[in-house]
Amino acid sequence: MRTVRGTGRSAMAAVAALCAVATLPGQAWAAGESPYTYDSAAKQVKGAVTTTDSAQLKPGAVYRDTIKKDGKSYYRVDLDGEHNAYVSVVAVPKPGGKADYGDGIKVSLQDGSGAQCNYGEAQFGSAGYTRPITAYAQRAIDPDNSSCQSPGAYYVLVERTSKSTSTPEDWGLEIRHLTEPTLKAAGPTEAPEDWPSASPQPPSGGPQKRLGGTSFYAAAGLTQGEWRDDIKPGQTLFYRVPIDWGQQIFATAELGSSAVGDELVSNALVLSLDNPARGHVNDQTLTYSGKQATLALDPEPPVKYENRFESDSSTSAMRFAGWYYLSATLSPEVAAEYGDKPMPLTLRVNITGQADEGPGYVGNPGPFAVTEDDQDAAASGQSGSEADATSGTMKLVAAAGIGAGVVLLLGLGGWTLAARRRATQQGPQDPPQYGPPASW
Repeated sequence: MRTVRGTGRSAMAAVAALCAVATLPGQAWAAGESPYTYDSAAKQVKGAVTTTDSAQLKPGAVYRDTIKKDGKSYYRVDLDGEHNAYVSVVAVPKPGGKADYGDGIKVSLQDGSGAQCNYGEAQFGSAGYTRPITAYAQRAIDPDNSSCQSPGAYYVLVERTSKSTSTPEDWGLEIRHLTEPTLKAAGPTEAPEDWPSASPQPPSGGPQKRLGGTSFYAAAGLTQGEWRDDIKPGQTLFYRVPIDWGQQIFATAELGSSAVGDELVSNALVLSLDNPARGHVNDQTLTYSGKQATLALDPEPPVKYENRFESDSSTSAMRFAGWYYLSATLSPEVAAEYGDKPMPLTLRVNITGQADEGPGYVGNPGPFAVTEDDQDAAASGQSGSEADATSGTMKLVAAAGIGAGVVLLLGLGGWTLAARRRATQQGPQDPPQYGPPASW
């Protein structure tokens, strides 16, 4: 029984240790120790120069790789003939580097005959400095389309474009392969022609402090409200907002006034919106001259399955429910005019519309849904990394509890067996002893 007590102490010590470790991811990105926090489940993969040698990306998995300046990398995905599929790529340059207007990445999906099924692009645009950017390619099941519908091997091509004057260092890549469940019944195939576009009243309640994360994985949860943070020149902060079917998001960012300087900085702040599959929706920039300045994302339609049938890429990206991601990047040029200290950033988020049941997926919708746990995580500011850490902690708690319980049951079984043996040896005149020894 002393062993049982020792085992219990060891189990509880392990749980306590893991609980302490579980707080580290949040502490790390809050302190700015890591420029980009990759998904903890990401596996290393090496892109190939030909389709023949390409490594397979499995559905639901996340991968890490790097790409050189003007580099090209192939990967393989095996698709069935029933599910929509998405392969997203987050390009992760070192922050603060120089980027020309056309610099960026292109993600293409090709079938075995070399035909291009779909492609997506992400560029730094007029904001000529490096920051994480994301794009995806998709294979959509379409009975009216004869290409890219058959099951089999498909190939993902990731291409990086950089001008000669751009920063030449390798970029990191975070690659994700997702499949979307099929529908129980066919839904609408016509995209909506119009939707509410008037900005709603600013959220009430005043500003609340919320520290942004350093990646999609570490993005801090937000609900409707006004959120305050501080952002350094060259830094990108990530946030995530659960948007359900039928709901619409409006977002603005305000860069606070400076106590010193009045020099004009073009594209001083970039605010971006990306969807649950890491597909880009839209972005906006603002010019800063020392006075407070505000930008607003273009109003997008409510989240609906039929948005995918719209030719406009921003509307099409609002195609499923789940976590939508806001990211804000402050230009490194701000430091030259206003110093390298953090500047005040305010995000105002409105979520309008009643949530509905959506299109009706067959089986688990995975990331393409909003759950009660998601709503709780958004309200508390929890990131994906913190959710994973909490889940891991609870699993260890459960394992430790089961382990200690098994040892305890074995100990009780041993007492019972010993008592029965003593009863047999002592004879019927002595009552059997089923409790633990008196020494305990």
